[in-house]
Amino acid sequence: MANNPSKDDIMKKYGAKIEKQMGRFNEAVSVEGGKQTGFSQSYTRFREAMAPEYSRYEKWCKTFGNIFTLKVGEKDKTKIDKAIESAHLNVNASEVIVLATMILFMTLFGGILFFVGIWLLTGAFSLMFLFLVFVLAIFLFFYFSKAPERLAMGWRLKASSQMVPAILYIVIYMKHTSNFEKAVAFASEHLQAPLSLDFRKVFWDVEVGKYSTIKDSVDHYLESWKDYSLEFVEAFHLIESSLYEPDEGRRVEVLEKSLQVILDGVYDKMLKYTHNVKSPLTNVYMLGIVLPTLALAILPLASTMLQGAIKWYHVLLLFNVIVPFMVIYLTGNVMMQRPGGYGETSLLEKHPLYPKYKSKRPYVIGALIGLPFLIIGLIPFFWRYTNLPIWLNMARDYSWKEIGIGFMGNSGIFGIIDNGAGGLAGPHGALALVLSLFVPLSISIMFIIAARKKTEEIIKSRDQYKDVEKEFTSSLFQLGNRIGDGLPAEIAFSKVAESTKGTATEGFFKIVNENIQQLGMSLERALFDPKRGAVIFYPSQLVATSMKILVESAKKGLQVAARSLMSISEYVKNIKKINMRLNDLLADIISDMKSNMTFLAPLLSGIIIGLSGMITTILGSLAAMFEGDVGGSVAIEAAGGIGGLLSIFDITQMIPTYWLQVVVGIYLIQIVFILTSTLVTIKSGKDQLQVTSETGKNLKRSITLYFIVALASIVGLSLIGAVALAGLT
Repeated sequence: MANNPSKDDIMKKYGAKIEKQMGRFNEAVSVEGGKQTGFSQSYTRFREAMAPEYSRYEKWCKTFGNIFTLKVGEKDKTKIDKAIESAHLNVNASEVIVLATMILFMTLFGGILFFVGIWLLTGAFSLMFLFLVFVLAIFLFFYFSKAPERLAMGWRLKASSQMVPAILYIVIYMKHTSNFEKAVAFASEHLQAPLSLDFRKVFWDVEVGKYSTIKDSVDHYLESWKDYSLEFVEAFHLIESSLYEPDEGRRVEVLEKSLQVILDGVYDKMLKYTHNVKSPLTNVYMLGIVLPTLALAILPLASTMLQGAIKWYHVLLLFNVIVPFMVIYLTGNVMMQRPGGYGETSLLEKHPLYPKYKSKRPYVIGALIGLPFLIIGLIPFFWRYTNLPIWLNMARDYSWKEIGIGFMGNSGIFGIIDNGAGGLAGPHGALALVLSLFVPLSISIMFIIAARKKTEEIIKSRDQYKDVEKEFTSSLFQLGNRIGDGLPAEIAFSKVAESTKGTATEGFFKIVNENIQQLGMSLERALFDPKRGAVIFYPSQLVATSMKILVESAKKGLQVAARSLMSISEYVKNIKKINMRLNDLLADIISDMKSNMTFLAPLLSGIIIGLSGMITTILGSLAAMFEGDVGGSVAIEAAGGIGGLLSIFDITQMIPTYWLQVVVGIYLIQIVFILTSTLVTIKSGKDQLQVTSETGKNLKRSITLYFIVALASIVGLSLIGAVALAGLT
């Protein structure tokens, strides 16, 4: 019994052994930039990324949440908490609802103050304005209360595009080293944010004692993806099951099966999505573009029949605030249905031209170029609402006859009319309507120029990398074959460099070979050296990923490295096939919506504006004709019919066509922004660079067509109206 070890002896003996094992695990290393980095250092970067200064939304939530709290229903709290966890927000459900409630009350309070101010200054009492403010407040409440869900959706869309590479990393690592913990750590080090941050949090939850094993922590994390990407969960479970396979061949087969499961799952879900998304997008187009535009056509006449109850600022609030929120809500529902696991995986923040993309200078340049057009568009505004014409010793308005264009009638060129009560109405004139076209044009010019300057070079650079990636698949296959034949990786690179002459990938292999042969670098430094590494000159995600896996697997032997490269080559081929098929399936939907956005919407809007201008011009000319007793006996005989009509359609009570066009033009710009973002997200996932670039291009097409059609409609239909009036007189 005396020889039996005591409890303290056992603790001392095995405690040291366990500490040593834990130390080895925590020293799991990764290669990044030619430097060895510990996983704890990686997680330090993760914590800095996960807990920066509060975002603007988080700041608002914290600010108002500190004032008071609200009790949230259990069902809503569960839903909001789930979204908060997915979006990695540092807020709680009560703070979210408090912010939404404060926005509701501030909108109501601000709207009522504005209403009272207008009432005291002008005596105008508009219940319509109060109703629209109430509707806006309700919209904003729901919009901000759903903010965590939208942010979570954005996180999921960006993370889901990295799911397939994540499974690839883990599978390739576990093929040569059956260690689940190290495989997940390897993936977290080489993936891009945000999925890499999720994987690092898996380790953090173990380190802080929330879970006892990595498997438990991973299983908990996968719960958040069950409703959005079941194939990702199934692939992970297959990887976990491979740990229990006693036969090596069977183990590798299960790992390869996991990669095939996620590829097939992504394809099947995207196939279903492409069939289901067409109807919602058609509804967005009809409810968000067609119906509002048609409603604008009858607003001028409706406003005068309602004795001026509908004002231009009502239309502005409705069509430039409330309706865009409705469209955002509808398109948000479409994007939330998008399955995960597919999309653009490039990380914009790591691109060398990213600072230029983030620069605000292009907006300043665009604003300066658009400013002269904006001033031109605001001339009728200055003439109507300021004393500028008085200071310049000019009249508020001039008739067409006074400027020598008598056939256009006796109405004013700006259509600024004295309403008889000491106030002014308008601008209703055709020239004011034409000049108003420069307001949306100037705004568009700013965004078009800014988008082009911000994205032109970086898009061109990214396209070049994609050209390299197209040929890199076959080059990887060659490299894998050479290494599989027993050639060291350093010599295999020189052989492949010779066989790829004249291709886009020649430069990459040439740089690696020169670094090894002439500068005496190791393979790792030849690829990832901060100054001379080949990956620095070819910042493609596929290239970097392949080379990282090569370096890691080469440590296990040449055959392991060869099989890894073959696996990547096969994976890239499968991804290309899926992308081509999905692009074919999405082509019809995207082309239809794009044609609606860049052709039908501006065409319809331009014609509607021309019709509104013609109606207003005719009514204005008739009113001027009767007031001036122009037309003699013919006018007197017609007074009973036309005079009665004019008393119903009083032009001074109409919504000025100047403001109507400004509202339509700005709304068209908003629609281009919203729908472009939606279409890019449907096709490529979360890709802000592509959104910015495509928005500039679509805005250029839409506004150019709108400007031309609206200008032609205004001039042509106004001339037709003038000819008709000339026949009457």
